[in-house]
Amino acid sequence: MSETRYTKDHEWIRIEGEEGVMGITSYAADQLGDVVFVELPEVGKSFKQGDEMAVVESVKAASEVYAPVSGEIVAVNDALDGEPGKVNEAPDADGWFVKIKIADKGELEGLMDEAAYKAHVE
Repeated sequence: MSETRYTKDHEWIRIEGEEGVMGITSYAADQLGDVVFVELPEVGKSFKQGDEMAVVESVKAASEVYAPVSGEIVAVNDALDGEPGKVNEAPDADGWFVKIKIADKGELEGLMDEAAYKAHVE
């Protein structure tokens, strides 16, 4: 079974074995408004937890997206190049950003579960 964790900056990561699929939360997508462009990192690039790893541009603003955990990018959602609106339509499904090979699973302990995240945004 996969587990999803959340950052205070509104990123989510769904743990799938040694990898995590990540994106921004529906709360973040709602706050941004219509997403018009997503800049994703290259496969093979490594990040430390908290590093800026992507940029989302909407009709309202541009916003940085931070790595929820340290690791190496193993896949990116190329569909967002042509259809950035997927981030608004299904931020926790088709609107995912990257898959990351998790370097330190201990970092997940510092992230929020769904209940804590819901309390965080209320």
